[in-house]
Amino acid sequence: MDFLRSLFSRTLGLSPGDKVLDELTLDSVARYILSGKCKNIICMVGAGISTSAGIPDFRSPGTGLYANLQKYNLPYPEAIFQIDYFKKHPEPFFALARELYPGQFKPTVCHYFIKMLKDKGLLRRCYSQNIDTLERVAGLEGEDLIEAHGTFHTSHCVSFLCRKEYSMDWMKNQIFSEEIPKCDSCGSLVKPDIVFFGESLPSRFFTSMKADFPQCDLLIIMGTSLQVQPFASLVSRVSNRCPRLLINMEKTGQSEFGMGLFSFGGGMDFDSDKAYRDVAHLSTCDDGCMTLAELLGWKKELEEMVKREHALIDSKDAKKTDKEASQSSKSAVAEAEKTDKTE
Repeated sequence: MDFLRSLFSRTLGLSPGDKVLDELTLDSVARYILSGKCKNIICMVGAGISTSAGIPDFRSPGTGLYANLQKYNLPYPEAIFQIDYFKKHPEPFFALARELYPGQFKPTVCHYFIKMLKDKGLLRRCYSQNIDTLERVAGLEGEDLIEAHGTFHTSHCVSFLCRKEYSMDWMKNQIFSEEIPKCDSCGSLVKPDIVFFGESLPSRFFTSMKADFPQCDLLIIMGTSLQVQPFASLVSRVSNRCPRLLINMEKTGQSEFGMGLFSFGGGMDFDSDKAYRDVAHLSTCDDGCMTLAELLGWKKELEEMVKREHALIDSKDAKKTDKEASQSSKSAVAEAEKTDKTE
């Protein structure tokens, strides 16, 4: 078996080479980051980084989104995100969108940890499966992000011949007025630019991954089940020497038997006697990021960032509420004066 493993590795160029981590622990990952050798970190994130903000993930039994869609009378839970079903029955999706619409939630500790990586010049890119835009709210720019499954940031008419673009504010007004958004040019449905089942991922996802992942020297995977392709396959695109850290409630993305046997292939290998670069830290994403921040000497800075940014969001929300209340009051006064004059 050792001979076969060596043969496959030499023939296919899959030898792991020198180990980068001295041990498969979070402490070792922290030492590596602090060594100065780690300059191009890529984060891969899923719904698990937003659950502490109050946004449900998809697959958790009992609490996940798919477990709580009975009120929409769907033929099956995933139908709410299938493009063919949406075009015939858009009402369930827009009803759900009112519940989960961006702007109602604050970024989490995990979101701000990623922003801190950017601020320290260590983040090459964040690849996100999420559509909640919390990475942007936390301070990441469009250049820092690959929103693999799209975003509410923009919307487009679904008609192939039209494709008129609409802003996030326009879509929000439509959704919260409980109207089905229709294109004012052609009358077709308008859909947020999130990727439904049956649609292709954004072209930027494919072009960026070819440039980013060969340069990656640390891959941090957080809050994702690594079950949805092609996003899940990204873990295989880093070099064989690149350490991979999973911060999640459970281990996921492990190698298939055949691949793990020969120590090659894209799957994660945390526990075999051939494991050499994959680290699993089992915890919530927030707790894992705070623990890593503490090991890096960044804990106080991260805590202060979260406190400061949440206070700013609360302040903006309060001003917005006051403004809306003032406008509502002025409208009521104007309406009363109009009634008095009529009488």
